[in-house]
Formats: sequence, structure tokens, C-alpha cells
Amino acid sequence: VTKMPLFGNTFSPKKIPPRKSASLSSLHTLDRSTREVELGLEYGSPMMNIGGQSNAFDKCTDQYICSSLKNGGSVSSKEMQRLKKRNLQLEEENNLLKLKIEILFDMLSETTAESHLLEKELEEVKNHHRRKK
Repeated sequence: VTKMPLFGNTFSPKKIPPRKSASLSSLHTLDRSTREVELGLEYGSPMMNIGGQSNAFDKCTDQYICSSLKNGGSVSSKEMQRLKKRNLQLEEENNLLKLKIEILFDMLSETTAESHLLEKELEEVKNHHRRKK
């Protein structure tokens, strides 16, 4: 039996030294309020700026609100009244258009049903006429 001097007879790996602590920071030993102060974990409302207009997330309504409106800002009450009136007009127009679409679908269904009946009658007349010949 030949021995392989390169590998030896048995497999014996070297001992691995123990790992160092996962975190060298002492922050994990601090209480929550101290960590919040140290790390700045007190977040305000999410903010975004789109087209030069700043918007903040309102937790109560779960919606983004224009910051100038939230802070009592730049839109006059007259402008707000005009926007509300326009919004109401558009909602009424939208409801009217939905009603018109519903009526048109009903008319289309009725016309399609009549067309199928007439086609069936025409086919029956043709078949009856062919039998007589």
C-alpha cells in the first residue's frame, strides 16, 4: 500500500479561532429612548416635493396633503370655494355620462337581440321556401 505523502493518512482540519463579537458598538446595550435620541429614529411625516409643490403624508387620512394647505396656506377661501364648485360640477357630469353609457348599452343589447331574432326568422322563411320548391 502506497501512502500519499502530500495528504497524509488522516484528515484533521486546524481549529478555527472563535469569532469576534458581531457588533463592536455599544448601542445595543442602550435603552430605546436613548437609541432614538442617539440615532435620530424619531421620524416625522414622509415628505415629497413634486413640481415645486411640497406634500406631507397625513397619518389620520392616509393621504398626502399639500403642505401649504395643511399649514393653512396659500389657497384663498374664494379659490377653494371655486374648486369645490367645479368638483361638484364634474361629479354631476360624470354621473350623467355613466347613466348615458348604461342606456346606450341597454339599447345595444336590445338591438342585438332583435337582430338575432330577425336573422332566425329570415333563415326559417328561406328554409320553408326551399322545401316548397
